[in-house]
Amino acid sequence: MGKRLGIIGAGKVGTTLGRLALAAGWEVRVCASPSRPLQAMIVETLLPGAQLLPEAEVVAASDIVVLAVPLSKATTVDLAGLSGKVVVDAMNHWYPVDGDLPGVGEARSSSHWVASLNPAMRLVKSLNHLGYHDMETDARPAGDPERRAVGAASDDVEARAAVAGLLDDLGFDPVELPAADGRHLEGDTPVFGRWVDAEGLRVAVERSRARR
Repeated sequence: MGKRLGIIGAGKVGTTLGRLALAAGWEVRVCASPSRPLQAMIVETLLPGAQLLPEAEVVAASDIVVLAVPLSKATTVDLAGLSGKVVVDAMNHWYPVDGDLPGVGEARSSSHWVASLNPAMRLVKSLNHLGYHDMETDARPAGDPERRAVGAASDDVEARAAVAGLLDDLGFDPVELPAADGRHLEGDTPVFGRWVDAEGLRVAVERSRARR
């Protein structure tokens, strides 16, 4: 798989992720919200070298696409256009931002709800259990003892492996997990916002799994 990253959403997560990917040698294409014209200026200022394109062009020209919008805005994305694409769900359900989203609470994880909107996406839940500030401060080269672990949860083995490769390039130790473990990466879990290495993440997920 090539190293062409598409990011839908030009907020703090999207721009931080874009900077890391550019530094790692990836081509980066970003789609900003048309209702927020200042985002285009933000992308041009914070992501020199990235291309700012319409959503359809970002998707068509990318090997991996990251959803980096508020979860309540997921339905405004052309999810049908993501069929067959490796898609990273970096979103979280925040009640103060998203409110009560019908169907999310009943789903096994928020990513299961996202996947239900278009099962043809090759969805991988990742990058959602660390803050945007941690993405830059905790990124480390391979082999560094202070390298932070990041989970990648999906039952699509090939898509999961592709995202693991992206995480490694970004400066994190990827931990591949089945889709059912995606719920253990969400906001009310022990790994959320907490620095853990690869073994620590595996142990924390296993313990969280045992409690549910």
